[in-house]
Amino acid sequence: MSLSRWLLVSFLMVALAGCQSAYYNAMERVGVHKRDIMVDRVESVQEAQTDAKEQFESALAEFRSIIQIKDQDLATRYDRLNGEYEDSKAAAKSVTQRIDAVEDVSEALFDEWEDEIDLYSSANLKRQSAAKLSQTRQQYKGLIRSMRSAEARMEPVLRVFQDQVLFLKHNLNARAIDSLQGELGTIETDVAQLIREMEKSIAESEAFISSLQD
Repeated sequence: MSLSRWLLVSFLMVALAGCQSAYYNAMERVGVHKRDIMVDRVESVQEAQTDAKEQFESALAEFRSIIQIKDQDLATRYDRLNGEYEDSKAAAKSVTQRIDAVEDVSEALFDEWEDEIDLYSSANLKRQSAAKLSQTRQQYKGLIRSMRSAEARMEPVLRVFQDQVLFLKHNLNARAIDSLQGELGTIETDVAQLIREMEKSIAESEAFISSLQD
């Protein structure tokens, strides 16, 4: 990376961090704390994961119908499958963006929490707060691992769907549909694994939110 580009990237990162800090400070002034924002953003990831799970199931159902139901217009089949693929890409992007937002606020929350521990005059309360911080961080690490694991499962499924869309686009004939038959098992397996990961992540989010509200 050239020096000028490195300086530009550094400036943008500092500016973004400054914007986020200003946002959190403004929210704090109206009584909305980082912990509240974190809960909202974890719930937002849950919503995005639920939407993505339903969208990938819809795309799979569309793929099944394309190869199993005869006497359909081939161009219409392609348009429908391509639409499902594009919607699946958008759903996956939304999940990624919302996980990124959780990571951003969590970093700010944990930094603030750590700084405030040093302000305690009571050794007992200081010890309890430090223990709670350590526990919350460990739970958070498990949550993010689960979120990112589910996120990673989307990419292979998207690649497979993209292959089917591209193949159908350039081979609008009955032989192409027959060729896609052999891919159904792979797609079903990939989508099933994705859904399991999504459901696991959603459950971990529920547990994490409960721990923050204890």
